[in-house]
Parts: sequence; C-alpha cells; structure tokens
Amino acid sequence: MATKLGAAVHELRIHLSQTSAGSQGTRDWVLSTYGKLKQANPTLPILVREAENVKARIIARFDFGEERSVAVEGLDAAAVGKELEKLTSSKS
Repeated sequence: MATKLGAAVHELRIHLSQTSAGSQGTRDWVLSTYGKLKQANPTLPILVREAENVKARIIARFDFGEERSVAVEGLDAAAVGKELEKLTSSKS
C-alpha cells in the first residue's frame, strides 16, 4: 500500500519490536512500503517506534486529537497493509 491517506489523518505511528517474531510482518512492511507511503504523503508525520518485546500496533491520529489503533502482531506484510487501509479509511 502506497496510496495517499485521507486528509483526516494527521499522524501515523507504528510500534514494533526489533527482534520478536510477531513483529516480523510489520518490520517487512515498513522496509518495503515506508518510502512509497512517505512519498505519497510528504507532509504526514509517520513515526516508527521500535522497542524490545512490544506488540506490533499501528496508531492513527485524526481530527480533534481522536486516535484509533489496530494490533498487527503476528500478521504478514500484506495483512499489515490491509489493516492500515481499514484503519485510515474509517475516518476519511
């Protein structure tokens, strides 16, 4: 997924573990998609936060400070992209 996210999305945060097997799909997704996503959304802050033994999660901040998140622990890279699409399209 490397599409332009909706205007309602003000920030995207990706939390993952550098070493856990459950975050492997998220790490793969970040490595393969971050550049394209940032190129399609140059002004959107996309924060990748790595911490040991944290469960993989994507958090989106929308208008008026509303935040929604989705757990992506154990998913492969394609499924992580689909979860992000669902998360960000729910407010667009």
